Amino acid sequence: MPPTVANGKICYSQIPSSDPERDCNFHKQVFDWEIRRRDSGEVSHSWTLGRPPSGTRGLWIYSMVDSVAARIDLVRSNGGEIIEPIGANSPGLCQEPS
Repeated sequence: MPPTVANGKICYSQIPSSDPERDCNFHKQVFDWEIRRRDSGEVSHSWTLGRPPSGTRGLWIYSMVDSVAARIDLVRSNGGEIIEPIGANSPGLCQEPS
């Protein structure tokens, strides 16, 4: 299926990393990302060596998930940590219907 083309759509991002293979596997386990090597598709990311992570908050990109609680568990069980608690005042937070 060809990618969705839309003006202003995010199509690529670079993520600073000291260990691209580890970080790639983390996102695969936590977010079920299908990791591919450079071909066309929706949003593409690359883990980039030689660029330190930002020490301050800048652009934030939110991902949709089927269950926030389940993904938090996956983040923690795969060595990640939650650095900002999720709550009703979180911008962009969409919660599952109760």
